[in-house]
Amino acid sequence: MTSTWIVSLFAIFVWWFATGAILVAVRRADRIGNHLSVVIRALPILLFGIWAAEASLTDVTVAGAYLGFAGALAIWAWIELAFLTGIITGPVSEDCPPGLDERTRFFRAFATIAYHELALVIGLLGLVLVSKGAPNQMALVTYLILFLARISAKLNLFYGVPRINTEFVPSRLMHLKSYFRKGSITWAFPASITVLTAITVVCAERLWHAQSDVTIVGFALLTALSALALLEHWLMVVPLPDAKLWRWMLPAPNTLPNKDGRHGL
Repeated sequence: MTSTWIVSLFAIFVWWFATGAILVAVRRADRIGNHLSVVIRALPILLFGIWAAEASLTDVTVAGAYLGFAGALAIWAWIELAFLTGIITGPVSEDCPPGLDERTRFFRAFATIAYHELALVIGLLGLVLVSKGAPNQMALVTYLILFLARISAKLNLFYGVPRINTEFVPSRLMHLKSYFRKGSITWAFPASITVLTAITVVCAERLWHAQSDVTIVGFALLTALSALALLEHWLMVVPLPDAKLWRWMLPAPNTLPNKDGRHGL
């Protein structure tokens, strides 16, 4: 499977399916009320990701490119699942108090996700260490694109964007919505768009000049992934019903109050 279009469509499908699978798992955790159990049961995904990322390091074939890509996504997906279920978040789990100055609001917002950010950094550092000198850097680059995109997205949600989709915010993370700011774009948006556009252009340029199947597959995957990250940022500004991509596949929300008195999504 080395056609540029097929590889790109594969990357888009994996992105869509993985996002939907995480949302389904989180919705199920909200319904049954056992979030830790869902995360523990998903540990094989993390183990697969670690194995795939490591196995890909010396594999410079087409299979190695796919393996590195899949490994990074699996590691990322498990960390995101642990975050969205409220297992790995931060020391602060309360709404943002009104009237805070911008500096205090920023550090309080960071405290709501500090452990999650640490987990992401540990994942990145781990890939940096094991990938040093390896002929196949696919897992590291894939994870790095995801990392940069997520950090820039969080900054935009904090400083302000016109559109914020809170439909899929899990019950245990409802307090995060109080740290979002819906309004006109700030410096964070053009900065993010510039960086992500540059990454996409570089990957697309390398894809255009690729001479071998493995480089075609590798840069097609990375171009599609960076383009999707860029699209996700534009959806913070452009009024498109992106939530419909996953809403149909999710189980009905829990309307009964949870143990803490909150309602499910």
